[in-house]
Formats: sequence, C-alpha cells, structure tokens
Amino acid sequence: MANFQTHISASTLLGVAYGTVAYTQFGVSAGHSCVAAALCSVAGMLPDLDHKLGVPLREMLCFVSLMVPMLMLRRFEEIGLSPEQMVFVSGVLYVLIRFVGGELFRKFTVHRGMWHSIPAAILAGMVTYLICLSPENEIRLMKSWAVVLGFMLHLLLDELYSVDLMNRRIKKSSGTALKFFGKKSGPNLLVYANIIIIAGFIASDGVLMDCCRGAAGGQAHEHVHEGGQPGLRLSNGLNQIFDQFEGQAKEWVGEAFEPQFSQQSQNPMVR
Repeated sequence: MANFQTHISASTLLGVAYGTVAYTQFGVSAGHSCVAAALCSVAGMLPDLDHKLGVPLREMLCFVSLMVPMLMLRRFEEIGLSPEQMVFVSGVLYVLIRFVGGELFRKFTVHRGMWHSIPAAILAGMVTYLICLSPENEIRLMKSWAVVLGFMLHLLLDELYSVDLMNRRIKKSSGTALKFFGKKSGPNLLVYANIIIIAGFIASDGVLMDCCRGAAGGQAHEHVHEGGQPGLRLSNGLNQIFDQFEGQAKEWVGEAFEPQFSQQSQNPMVR
C-alpha cells in the first residue's frame, strides 16, 4: 500500500488542480476554490482513519478536528451564535472529534474494512455537504466532490500499490480498497445505513435549521445571502441561554464565597 507521504502529496496535487480549474474555468471565488483544494488534500488521508496506531490516525484526527468547526462557521452564524459562543462550541466539537470520535474509530473499525471502500467515500462527501452550509447549492456540491475525489484517490493508490510489477504478482491487499462490500455483513449494513441516515438529514436540513432557531427562542428575520437570495437568520438566538448560564454560575460562586466574606466583615483584623 502507498505510504503517508505518497497519499498526502497526491491528494494535495489533485486538490490544487481541482481548485484551480474551479477558479479559472467555472468562475468559483478564490476563497471557495482554496477551501475545496484543502478538503481534497485532507480527504486523501481520510481512509487511514481506521489505522489503530501511528502517524495517519494522529494527523488525520488533528486535521478533521480543526476543519469541521471551521466549515460550520456559517451554520453557527445562521443560528445566531456570537463569536465567543462560536469559539466555545468549536472547542467542544474539537474535543468530541479528536478524542471521542478517535476512540470510536479505534474500537469499531479494522484497517482495510468498510471505511476503506467506495460507499465510505460517498458517505464522507455527504457529510461534507451537510456540514458546509451555503446559500449556493453548487458550492456545497463542489466541496463535497472535492472530498469524494480525494478519498477515491487514496483507494486507487492503494490498489495500484497492491500490484508488484517487478515480480509480476498481485499482493493479498488487492481488492480491499476499491470495493462496495466487505467480508462481514455488520460493517456493510452500518455503512449503508449511515448513508441513508445522512441522506435523510440532508433532505430535512432546512427544517432542522428552523427547529434550531425555534429552540433557541430567537426572532428570525429575512436577510440577503451571497448572490441576493433571501433566507432566515437568527438574531442572537442563543444569547438568552448563555445569559442564564452566566447568571446561574455567578449565583453559585456567590453562595460558595458568601460565608468567607461574612466572616471577614465580622472580624476586620482577619486578612
């Protein structure tokens, strides 16, 4: 199989080419083109998340933990989070992805299992589409395809490296990357079930966003997106929740230190 340096180099070159074509031939903005190039580059290592130890798992968890919150900034803005709240939520997502998600991958995946497959590439692209909120559907699709292409390039390289041209033989790893089904039915069902679930989330994305706005208790109002399309935006919707949390925290701190302050006021000689 190809090593870490080969995968990341190849996917980065493909990402640069993909972003360049999007910018020069299809008029995509430089910002979106650069993001698509970066997604393709990182996606070139996504199949190696099923590594139990070593550089691939550690490096990919870092990349994914950082990129997912950044890709969700527009979604955070849509539900009315302030910059401080965005930082807090991003930190929570980082911890969940880096440690909880990483531990789940270690326990429930095997190397060259169903995460190393074509359906997994489709699933990664669908998750990217769901994360990358944008008023322009073409931009979301472009970024999703960038992930699929980077993922598929990794699988293709693994298959190419399974052919030993010098000794004219096929290695045992041949056919374990570019596949639609694995040897065990459980992982197969899990991957395809996740595809169906994510497809449901994508189909109901607008409804779910409206539910988030309503749960936050804020007042939605119309605004204009990029390209002049009207949409809904929450005006400081979650501020009430954070204000309540702040008030409760101050109350707890006051109760904790009130006896000490009372004692010092009764005995002014105590310092």
